[in-house]
Amino acid sequence: MWPSLHLEGVAGGSLVLLAVCVVIALAFEFVNGFHDTANAVATVIYTNSLRPRIAVALSGALNFLGVWLGGIAVAMGIVRLLPVELLVAQGTSAGLAMVLALLCAAIAWNLGTWYFGIPASSSHTLIGSILGVGLASSWAAGHPGQGVNWHKAQEIGLALLLSPLLGATVAGLLLLLMRRLVQQPALFEAPKAGAPPPPVVRGLLVATCGAVSFAHGSNDGQKGVGILMLVLIGIVPSGYALDLDADRATVVAAQGALVAIEQTLDAHADAAAAAPVAEARAQIGALHAALDARGSLQEIPATERFPVRQALLRLDQSLGALTEAGALGLSEAEAAQLQSHRGVLGRLTAYAPTWVLAAIACALGVGTTVGWQRIVVTVGEKIGKSHLTYAQGASAELVAASTIWLAGGLGLPVSTTHVLSSGVAGTMIAQGSGVQAGTVRTIALAWVLTLPVTMALSGGLFLALRAVLPVAG
Repeated sequence: MWPSLHLEGVAGGSLVLLAVCVVIALAFEFVNGFHDTANAVATVIYTNSLRPRIAVALSGALNFLGVWLGGIAVAMGIVRLLPVELLVAQGTSAGLAMVLALLCAAIAWNLGTWYFGIPASSSHTLIGSILGVGLASSWAAGHPGQGVNWHKAQEIGLALLLSPLLGATVAGLLLLLMRRLVQQPALFEAPKAGAPPPPVVRGLLVATCGAVSFAHGSNDGQKGVGILMLVLIGIVPSGYALDLDADRATVVAAQGALVAIEQTLDAHADAAAAAPVAEARAQIGALHAALDARGSLQEIPATERFPVRQALLRLDQSLGALTEAGALGLSEAEAAQLQSHRGVLGRLTAYAPTWVLAAIACALGVGTTVGWQRIVVTVGEKIGKSHLTYAQGASAELVAASTIWLAGGLGLPVSTTHVLSSGVAGTMIAQGSGVQAGTVRTIALAWVLTLPVTMALSGGLFLALRAVLPVAG
């Protein structure tokens, strides 16, 4: 199994640093598990649909499956948020400082908000921490503001901003629709102590709990996958900059995509776009030299693998800019074909090893089974002025699962916490029972403070660690 980890030739000191960072990354995902579990299980517990231990065990298992089966689009969004070049260009000590700083800042904020029972967002926390180390590292290198992929940051920021508003609005409207269509007054009343709901309603609530748990694994769990890949690419670029386990067919397809892209540029390049076209051709030339006549990526010398990754990413960026500007004058079919070729090349870098998925899935699944009580109480009792009803629980869970699934399909991380909490609040308002202003203010304050606090904390930790860690190559 050791060779499959692609750690050949890595010095003992780097292995120790890697092990430390991997453990801390798994600790973040473990904390994420018990911090966010309440979002899925609160409704089934407070409607007496499932006993707490059964609900938590079910949620843990489905979180595991969500990571395992949910794809890696969100993980790659996290990887691209922070330019990995920063980790390698500044040496191992700076890379270690960045990884440790962002993970420690995220864990500290998650633990603090969990301790006080505040449903804060692990997504906000992680992204704020990444932004903080990116900005601090670029400032330390004399290039302020260049340590973050701002285009990707804007996409993610918009998703994080709109998703809770969408959750509150749609959950409230869904509850009103249920009132019109479902003539069962018991659905809109507080559950009686210890009495489970009718079988159909119980089945719906258990199903929505499972859907939110699976969606949480496929979205939040993928953030952990992205972080662990960031660790591996940054500290062991020779083993993880490229998918060394890619089969020969994938490499041959990439070689063919390069030829097809070159032909597209020859046929459609506009003289006005000479500079970006020349940049794209330069990257294609570098990739031809690295990939042609090679049957696998493992045949590429270890020292050349990260430059190949850089060339692939820069080529994709150049082609994206040319397409968006209309500089190639492509028809709709030709643009779709070029996008397909870009996707073929992307398979060489957009990946996650099986052991990474398994490790993150286990950490999230096990974390789900502990520490969930504090936030369950907040979600179930302290958001609204009345006890959560069957219909409210089902509405909030359905909207949360749907929103998270949609975001996952788009490769955007969203906050399970904020979507579900806002969904519960929306149903309380639609029900006419109102919300507890103090709790809502606390959640909103945590929402506002999470980004700046975690950015400052991770940035400060990075600068401090960078100053004390021994310099390594």
